[in-house]
Amino acid sequence: MGERTLGWGLRLWVTLVGLLLVAPTLIVIPMSFGAGSTFRFPPEHWSLHWYAEFFTSKQWLASLANSLQVGLLAAALATVLGTAAAFGIDRARFRARGVLRQLLMAPMILPGIVVAVAIYGVFLRWQLNGTMLGFVLAHTVLGVPFVITSVQTSLAHYDPTMEKAAACLGAGRFSTLRRIVLPLIAPGCVSGFVFAFATSFDEVVIALFLQTPDIKTLPVKMYESIVLEIDPTIAAASSLIVVLTTVLLLVPQFLRRRSHHD
Repeated sequence: MGERTLGWGLRLWVTLVGLLLVAPTLIVIPMSFGAGSTFRFPPEHWSLHWYAEFFTSKQWLASLANSLQVGLLAAALATVLGTAAAFGIDRARFRARGVLRQLLMAPMILPGIVVAVAIYGVFLRWQLNGTMLGFVLAHTVLGVPFVITSVQTSLAHYDPTMEKAAACLGAGRFSTLRRIVLPLIAPGCVSGFVFAFATSFDEVVIALFLQTPDIKTLPVKMYESIVLEIDPTIAAASSLIVVLTTVLLLVPQFLRRRSHHD
């Protein structure tokens, strides 16, 4: 009886937390289809006016293009570095391996403002503030921990004896890596890439420190539209981000199910 009550209590708690997390989305998306000049829920009249404003505004489209460019480049670089780091940690046998992993995971653990101030101070000396390279490197730092976690999960189910079998058959290290290792851990690499891209695409704190009038990401533009002016276009932008992020986060789930079926 106690276990059954505890089970229902946990289910109720999970349901309440889920509703709390989803509630803003259920409000923002309907508001993005409103025809009024201010935020109103529920909308009196329905329209695609604010989506048209978003896709016809040079500033909104430029910020979207910047976010996509930074996100893709940072995710690709984080995937390469994170995969190499995950391999190194998995194959290493020195005592400080756990300490090294914690250091690499620090950007995920530390508060965002702490990471932002540190990156801003370093990039100010390197003259990377306000540059596309600076955005990519900063967001790569945030994405690497997600790639390491995803790849290490794949390596946990990886059988290293397959490499020895390939070596016995005459395969070189590069051939073994390309034909055996990478295909087996590909779901983890793709998942890490997706999470790194989603992290970069939604990031706003570091972007606020690095942004200039010429380079501004979509989250920064959304922040300014709330602070400096009340622009309902942000509802359309928020809805697009929610949809894109949701679709991206469903990709790893699809890959996991597919790998389990295979």
